[in-house]
Amino acid sequence: MHYVIVGNSVAGVNCVEAIRSVHREGTITVVSDEDMVNYSRPLLSGFLGGKLTEDKLFFRDSDFYEKNRVNLLLSKRAERLSVSEQTVTLEDGTVLPYDRLLISVGGLPIMPPIEGLEDEVKGVFTFLKWKEARAVVGYIERKEIKEAVVLGAGLIGLKVIEGLLERGLRVTVVELTDRILANTFDDEASSILEKQLAQHGCRVVKEDTIERIRTRGGRIRRAILGNGEEITTALLIIAAGVRPNLMLVEGTSIKTDRGILVDRFMMTNIRDIYAAGDCAQGLNLLSGDDAVIAIWPVAARQGRVAGLNMAGVQTQYSGLFPMNAVHILDIPTISFGTTNPVDGEGYEVLKRLDRERGFYKKIILKDGKVVGGILLNCVERAGVYGMLIREGIDVKDFKDQLLNDDFGFLVLPTEFRKHLVAGDGLVV
Repeated sequence: MHYVIVGNSVAGVNCVEAIRSVHREGTITVVSDEDMVNYSRPLLSGFLGGKLTEDKLFFRDSDFYEKNRVNLLLSKRAERLSVSEQTVTLEDGTVLPYDRLLISVGGLPIMPPIEGLEDEVKGVFTFLKWKEARAVVGYIERKEIKEAVVLGAGLIGLKVIEGLLERGLRVTVVELTDRILANTFDDEASSILEKQLAQHGCRVVKEDTIERIRTRGGRIRRAILGNGEEITTALLIIAAGVRPNLMLVEGTSIKTDRGILVDRFMMTNIRDIYAAGDCAQGLNLLSGDDAVIAIWPVAARQGRVAGLNMAGVQTQYSGLFPMNAVHILDIPTISFGTTNPVDGEGYEVLKRLDRERGFYKKIILKDGKVVGGILLNCVERAGVYGMLIREGIDVKDFKDQLLNDDFGFLVLPTEFRKHLVAGDGLVV
């Protein structure tokens, strides 16, 4: 059996482990367009801020590939996929035949139209991969950069801001929407984080974008906003979002929507071709629809399920839901599921806010069940809320306790607690 895995992040690594848990024989070839063995992308902001060195970014030991007898091809881009011939062709012309294929190529940064970026401009970066983080740090150190502009106040943008502030830079963030982390936070949560950013010296510009840049000597010098304001900067980091990388499947018979469409076994519409991670469109546990959920736990779970099925062990992906757990400027935050419900659609919203302490808890219910929430500076019970969502527990009888500081496992119905101790709940 010849397994080929395109992509060497968390989905690909979990796929390797799943295959080897079943089959010690058979060849596994992993193709990566990056030059680093493996690394945790959520930790890149720590590297940017100088808190982590390169050797602290790995999420598997350096001998992982040798132990699992993996042929690892680094700095090699998969350029063409032939479904009929069952081959992947690399940019250097190498042809890899496969019996089972996993596509786990992640996402691509969204590049908004900015006048002046048509040509290569020094001092302008995206921040999605290790080589980009390394390039940003190198540029800051070589050019002794003192100020920066970040376009986009989503999750990646905020982690970039945190790293830049830790390096002592003056930062301005420009966000198109009316608040930071607009996709997952509400007004209250965003305002708490915005206050924290201001206290650390970050200026926030909302409901605007960068329309043009001015350069001198091939380097960025100014960013011009839609309102006409010009911001002097020697560094611009574009963090306007991420889209699934569909380049390898373009022109093939593999079906796509926003991402690569997969079934409950992580297989595409083509037999023996699987997809997982940020490029895959799989089951959203809450909505029941297929969606791209670009978070680490989803990629890990999907990669493992794909690997088991590729190895012949039929395993269904039970689905997960959107969740982000991130520590931003000394504030631990978690958002999960539906965080900004639409009025009139039967949602019930429970809130508890303490602006002085920067404490905020919001739980969203529908039909008596938890379907989402936001936690700032009070994330200790996040696992319990997540369990309530996954298990579909009716909380009507104890919903008045959901916001309490001591809410936890012991509040749950006795029969359900017995199930968790004795049943499948321990596996979750």
